[in-house]
Amino acid sequence: MSQIDLSPLSQGKVPGGKTEIPFEFPLHTKGNKVLYETYHGVFVNIQYTLRCDMKRSLLAKDLSKTCEFMVHSLPQKTKLQPTPVDFTITPETLQNVRERSLLPKFLIRGHLDATNCVITKPLTGELVVESSDVAIKSIELQLVRVETCGCAEGYARDATEIQNIQIAEGDVCHSLPIPIYMVFPRLFTCPTLETINFKVEFEVNVVIVLHDEHLITENFPLKLCRA
Repeated sequence: MSQIDLSPLSQGKVPGGKTEIPFEFPLHTKGNKVLYETYHGVFVNIQYTLRCDMKRSLLAKDLSKTCEFMVHSLPQKTKLQPTPVDFTITPETLQNVRERSLLPKFLIRGHLDATNCVITKPLTGELVVESSDVAIKSIELQLVRVETCGCAEGYARDATEIQNIQIAEGDVCHSLPIPIYMVFPRLFTCPTLETINFKVEFEVNVVIVLHDEHLITENFPLKLCRA
């Protein structure tokens, strides 16, 4: 915690009305600690707050106000090289399927322009339904955070949804490219983070919902950074 005294700037008195006192101070870490980027998660939260205390005379109650401010990490020095990923989804490529023979036939192709993403730029790509024996009900993009917490005695790893965006509704035309476009929400994402005690990672799921209630999911790990 850092503390600065603004009373000399106000000369000890604040007149009635609006008074502005400009100030600034550098953010320094203590010891070998690191200032991680602001992040609001479920099991991991990284927050920075600023509290202003106004001491008043004996007959007046002291005033206090707290607000949160955002911290961004410095952009990485090396130029980020995009890592495009092509994917094909068929009944044979799915994992964790008990009765594969009961699945309808389908063929879905697509690509992501990059899986190592700049956090201030959208995730982009496209998806094409080549064929499907069953009508499609919806196609969605699901952004997931994976938080790992613990120590040498044991770790807990939990994945939770950040946002879900529908990119197509109904039985879409076959062989028609469907654009993939997702903006990363500022407070609920941060550059991929790994420390001694916790990790914050991100994934995106391409989810196809069929009218017979079959749910097809393809998972892609993401690496977020600031550039």
